Amino acid sequence: MFEDIKQQLLVAKTLVEIVAIWILSDIGYYLLRLLPGTSGLYSNYPVVMALYYMFWVWVAFRTFRSLYQNWRMVEVRTSMFVLIGVALVGVFCYVVYVLPAFPPIHWAYQWTPPSELLYASPWYFLPKSIDIALQQLLIAAMVLVFELRKWPIKTIAAWSAGLFGGIHLLLVFGGSSLAYTFFFTASAVVAGYIFPYLMLRVRNGFLYSYFLHWGFYAAVIVLARFIVST
Repeated sequence: MFEDIKQQLLVAKTLVEIVAIWILSDIGYYLLRLLPGTSGLYSNYPVVMALYYMFWVWVAFRTFRSLYQNWRMVEVRTSMFVLIGVALVGVFCYVVYVLPAFPPIHWAYQWTPPSELLYASPWYFLPKSIDIALQQLLIAAMVLVFELRKWPIKTIAAWSAGLFGGIHLLLVFGGSSLAYTFFFTASAVVAGYIFPYLMLRVRNGFLYSYFLHWGFYAAVIVLARFIVST
C-alpha cells in the first residue's frame, strides 16, 4: 500500500513539473514578445529563440533524468541512421524548396494574427525544432511515468490525448482566436493519443513521434498559405 501511494505521488509530482515547465516556457515566450521590435520572434530572432528553448530542454532533461535513464530514447542501429537521414533530407527540401514556393500570409485584418506560424520564414524552423523537442521530452516524461505505474497502453494514450490537448487550450490566453485554439487543441488530442504508441511500442519511436510533430507544423503552414492564396 505504501509503495502504491509513493507511485501515485510520483505521478502527481511529474505532472505538476511537466505543466510548470510548459507554462513557464510559454510565459517567457510571451514576455519576449512584449519587448519593442520583437514581432515574429522565431523568424526574426531564430538563434536567440533556439538558445531560449535549448535552456528549457536542459531543464527538462535535468528534471526528468531518472525517468529517461532507463528508457531507450533511440537505438543505435542502421535503421536509426536511415530514418534520421531521410527525415533531414525531407526537412532540407521543405525549408529550401517547398516553403519558399508559398508566399507568406500578409495579415490584413485589424486584430493580431493568431500565430507567427502563419507567416513563418525558413528560419522559423530552427527554434521551432527545439521547441518541438522540448514538447516531446515533456510528453515522454508523462508517458514514462504512466508506464511506470504499469497502466495499459490505451489508458496511457487516453491520458496523453487529454492532457496534451488540454494544455493547448492555453493558446486562447495568448490572444489566439477560438477557431485557432480549437483546431490546435483537436489536433493535439489526436497526436497525443498516437505519441505513446510510438514511444512505447515502436523501435526508435521517439524519433517517429518527433518528426510526426514537426511534420504537422510544416503541413499546417503550407495548407494555410495554399488556402489563403486560392
